Amino acid sequence: MKKTHLALSIVLIAAFLIGCPSKPVEEPPAVTQKPLVVFLVRHAEKVDASKDPDLSEDGKKRTEALAEVLRSANIEHVHSTDYKRTRDTAEPVAKAASLEVEKYDPSDLEAMAKKLKEAGGRHLVVGHSNTTPELTKLLGGDSGPEINEKGEYDRLYIVTIGKDGSANSVMMRFGEAYEEKEEEEKKAAAAGA
Repeated sequence: MKKTHLALSIVLIAAFLIGCPSKPVEEPPAVTQKPLVVFLVRHAEKVDASKDPDLSEDGKKRTEALAEVLRSANIEHVHSTDYKRTRDTAEPVAKAASLEVEKYDPSDLEAMAKKLKEAGGRHLVVGHSNTTPELTKLLGGDSGPEINEKGEYDRLYIVTIGKDGSANSVMMRFGEAYEEKEEEEKKAAAAGA
């Protein structure tokens, strides 16, 4: 029941943001044929700090939570960088929507932002702790405070751009909350000491 309310909330917020007037972004985006809604997330939890790790069990659970949250979002395109952790985070959403995961280059976020703005439609973009906030900004959204590299995997940014080029954004959390998880780990460590 809680997941259904969260999924419905996301869809309603996205619809609301499209209809809200906003100040145009500093550099107006290309006017699209249809409004743009972009859902942006950092990849889910990984097993270790190696260059291209798999997702951990917690990460796999988070990908399922993401797929559930976006189930009613009518995603039309799923984008991921070419790393296992990002592809594996994107895959459940792509599978649920019968889509292929499209790769993008995280070193050229300006090109990705331009591609999204020109395409319009509804997209999921899976990136990294540094690229996800940056792409959010390039789309005209507010990325909020810096992502905690060590364990913050629960941010979901939603950026909408209307036909007039005005951008709106909101940041939500999904899956197991970062703060709760961190606090539980501290309590468990203290109890074991």
